[in-house]
Amino acid sequence: MPRNEFGRDLRFLQEELLTVGSMVEKAIANSVDALKRRDLDLSRQVVQDDGIIDARRNDIEERCVNLIARQQPMATDLRTIIAILQIVGELERMGDYASGIAKISLAMGNEPPIKPLIDIPRMADKSALMVRRSLDALVGRDIVAAEGVRADDDEVDALYDQIYRELLTFMLEDPRTITRATYLLWVAHDLERIADRATNIAKRVIYLVTGEHVKTKNLASAGS
Repeated sequence: MPRNEFGRDLRFLQEELLTVGSMVEKAIANSVDALKRRDLDLSRQVVQDDGIIDARRNDIEERCVNLIARQQPMATDLRTIIAILQIVGELERMGDYASGIAKISLAMGNEPPIKPLIDIPRMADKSALMVRRSLDALVGRDIVAAEGVRADDDEVDALYDQIYRELLTFMLEDPRTITRATYLLWVAHDLERIADRATNIAKRVIYLVTGEHVKTKNLASAGS
């Protein structure tokens, strides 16, 4: 394969990756907006659209494997393709989390949340921004921006801890609130995991640029 054709294929893969990233950002925003406004139709749309994200991931993976087989790239080019493979996997799981939030909204039906949603939308905004910033760091091969995403994760963790304590207080004071409080705990958990995976993308960018691994969070215990 001529070198210029290989470069075009890499650029195409990166553009496809950014498209999936935009879809995931939209899914995160819509899932929490639907929860806040009790828009069950929008929740159903988020669940339905998750299948599109899954299909885009599969297509990118297949293209990456074919490119490796045809070109047998070395060093930096190979790291780039592997990074795309791993990042699209992270994005697909974020889409699953957004779909999970939408499913929680559907499980709640027309019942309002236990309290006005303030910190959960803040978590969603911050998590979606982390997704965008991590992908911007990829495009720019920007280590400083990637490190900034890692710092943002601490803010999301702090919001999660705050929400957890508040909802636990509701449950302790009135056991009748346990079910509704648990729904919101699941939502906060999914948003916290989205932020973790955005952080993993940032760490992958750092490895792509420097060749040095940064330890990623182990999400297996969280059923991710």
